[in-house]
Amino acid sequence: MFATLSDRLTSTFKNLRTKGRLSEADIDATIREIRRALLDADVAVPVVRQFTGAVRERALSAEVSAALNPAQQVVKVVNEELVAILGGQTRTVAFAKQPPTVILLAGLQGAGKTTLAGKLALWLREQGHTPLLVAADLQRPNAVTQLQVVGERAGVPVYAPHPGNQGSDDVLPAGADPVAVARSGLETARQRQHDVLIVDTAGRLGVDAELMSQASDIRDAVDPDEILFVVDAMIGQDAVTTAQAFADGVGFTGVVLSKLDGDARGGAALSIASVTGRPIMFASTGEKLTDFEVFHPDRMASRILDMGDVLTLIEQAEKAFDAEQAEKMAGKLVGGEDFTLEDFLVQMQQLKNMGSLKKMFGMLPGMGQMREALENFDEREVDRIEAIIRSMTPGERQNPKIINGSRRARIARGSGTTTSEINQLLERFEGAKKMMRQMARGGGMPGGMPGMGNLPGMGGKKSRGRQAPPKRGKGSRSGNPAKRAEQERAAAARAAGEAPPAPSGSAFGLGGGAPQQDEAAFDPGTLPAGLGDLFKGR
Repeated sequence: MFATLSDRLTSTFKNLRTKGRLSEADIDATIREIRRALLDADVAVPVVRQFTGAVRERALSAEVSAALNPAQQVVKVVNEELVAILGGQTRTVAFAKQPPTVILLAGLQGAGKTTLAGKLALWLREQGHTPLLVAADLQRPNAVTQLQVVGERAGVPVYAPHPGNQGSDDVLPAGADPVAVARSGLETARQRQHDVLIVDTAGRLGVDAELMSQASDIRDAVDPDEILFVVDAMIGQDAVTTAQAFADGVGFTGVVLSKLDGDARGGAALSIASVTGRPIMFASTGEKLTDFEVFHPDRMASRILDMGDVLTLIEQAEKAFDAEQAEKMAGKLVGGEDFTLEDFLVQMQQLKNMGSLKKMFGMLPGMGQMREALENFDEREVDRIEAIIRSMTPGERQNPKIINGSRRARIARGSGTTTSEINQLLERFEGAKKMMRQMARGGGMPGGMPGMGNLPGMGGKKSRGRQAPPKRGKGSRSGNPAKRAEQERAAAARAAGEAPPAPSGSAFGLGGGAPQQDEAAFDPGTLPAGLGDLFKGR
């Protein structure tokens, strides 16, 4: 959603990095570009004025002018101000001291309230709560049926005493009372000892008096602990106007942005928290029930500025990857066993469990510069790899070296691929195996990532351009006088039986005389949790 805004801001900051010192004219030009980028992204004008004013004031202050790298300091200022207009602090559901905690969902029709009710219920269930969904939207055709289907997929019970509107017209059926349904749902939650009650309410295509009256009556009947305003992030400035109307008519404690995976300009997300004074609490990022996340203003600001969102990526990995499988893999590496295609298949399946690979790669820092490559990335690649490996015999998975030409042809027919694709997979697998061996020996990550090929700038067999100079012979002398003198001193020291002098520095800024740690004294316990297990038993 924020792709265009992110590209504009990244381009603006790239121009700043070429300057050693920033003049007032440089800062004014940067502020103009930021203002244009925000207005093009459909951010509300008062928010743009407030944001650029704060950035300009701080950019001209001593915190930037006295910095060693003013350009980086300006980026830091913009990042902090973005976090501020997005709400500042992360906030989730405030649970009642006396259960059940009542959460009322409000918003216009088409914003995605019913689907979001299921997503929120699933998220709460995974947190250890026992939610109950209440179908109080009796007006939209088949809204009750939709909530029942969503609740079944989420594994959460639905209280629906009335079938609701079963016709095609958007009218409230005779005898249907949404307020009574919400009130009886609260009593049912208390009797069945559910600790959270989620009430799905009706919406309209636009704000009107009848909608506000019904929402207010339901609010008064259940006395909710949280009123969440669900807003479609793709409707632009109308989202801010609607949010203000609901804030005045019903009131709400937090905002949920739906359809945040869309291709709109994203101005609503940047405006709504600042205009209404209510925090954005959750975001819906896809069609699946699991495409739901807590909204972190600092992480969203990092995504907009193409700094990535590694923390969210780690959280998703922790949920998707099996801890028992990871421990088993670590033990296998420590024991000196080889990485097999069976292990490779397990790793690919767990990677697939994390969701969209495009989203996952998009959370890495600097990936905005590779957006075109990401857009062209084929999500079905993992499925093809899985099909190829499943077309192999157990013996072939354990020992890929036995896969000759006839076996490759058979695997290609079984998986619906070509022999060249089989060859590519086996090459990438060999790279993965080498990496695992190196990690087991404590060598860290090698130059290339397995399965990804060489990234731009990493070289490789097919790389072109400037080649590394040929290695000098053992007795050759450097053309650099200082380096030649150092070689002569080292040769004299070797002739006298002494240790050669240490180099004067290193790529990491460490002094040449820094003592090297003895391998025997290496303690795996000093490494971060989990990583040390790879080195035990060396």
